[in-house]
Amino acid sequence: MNNETSENPEINFNNRIPLEDLQIAVTDLKSQLAKVIIGQENFIELLITAFLANGHVLIEGVPGVAKTLTAKLFAKTLKTDFSRIQFTPDLMPSDVLGTSVLNPKTTEFEFKAGPIFSNIVLIDEINRAPAKTQAALFEVMEERQITIDGTRYPMKPPFMVLATQNPIDQEGTYALPEAQLDRFLFKIKVDYPKPEEEIQILQSHHQRKGAKADADITPVLTPVKLQELQIQIQKVLVEEKLLNYIAQLVIKTRNHPHLYLGASPRASIAVMNASKAMAAIQGRDFVIPEDIKKVLVPVLAHRVILSPEREMEGLTQEDVIDLIANTIEIPR
Repeated sequence: MNNETSENPEINFNNRIPLEDLQIAVTDLKSQLAKVIIGQENFIELLITAFLANGHVLIEGVPGVAKTLTAKLFAKTLKTDFSRIQFTPDLMPSDVLGTSVLNPKTTEFEFKAGPIFSNIVLIDEINRAPAKTQAALFEVMEERQITIDGTRYPMKPPFMVLATQNPIDQEGTYALPEAQLDRFLFKIKVDYPKPEEEIQILQSHHQRKGAKADADITPVLTPVKLQELQIQIQKVLVEEKLLNYIAQLVIKTRNHPHLYLGASPRASIAVMNASKAMAAIQGRDFVIPEDIKKVLVPVLAHRVILSPEREMEGLTQEDVIDLIANTIEIPR
């Protein structure tokens, strides 16, 4: 019996958590997005990972690299409600959350829900709005609810915030505070496409002949099915030695000489949850060190702050995280 188990390590795994539906869903999502989005495989995989891990995503990249388009198309692949909020300097918290309005017929105040009440919420240029509007997102991103006039309004699951920001704009922008950044599971940096990919983009636009980019996108996942998959993700096994490995990685950021601010325990939980989702996408019901290393930079890079000296030297958060990952012994 032991010999059979060692030769076929997936026997127990398949019986314990059937991940066939999850893998089919992931394949369908990728194939739908590939109809329009060329390249950006890592971006799409991280986006799906975050959604399965029930996390929010901050997308950073220069204008024109399909940040907003990918987020919109991703929402369309899901049979869920979608809303888009364009953040501007004059946007008020009530424009996002909603407000109480007097009903003249009943002479009572009624709550009119804002655009945040949706399943997939795309916030375009999140760093364009002032601090008080950004702060309106604190409760809803962490607790999936808002509280107005003493009344609690829960979000209908699934609930995910996709936010975009431009790294090169300075005028009219407000840097996101650490508490806001900490609520994003991932920060994904979107780079320019490769030359051959850019040629494919031109060919695709030429062949489309003015048709809308989302015309061929078909929804492939319902909210009920998504919740089932998210529950499966939570059952993925993480061995004790890997939990220790995650803790060591995160704790190292708090006393590293190159960093002014390290990551919080919320970051440790984020690494664990993201690793579970990454493992499930790969068809495994157990996490391996490679899953952890794959999500480490997207989870930690926006949660740590470089020391001024290292920033002046041109070092990046990604460089320091890679340095930390290389100094912690990988459990085997």
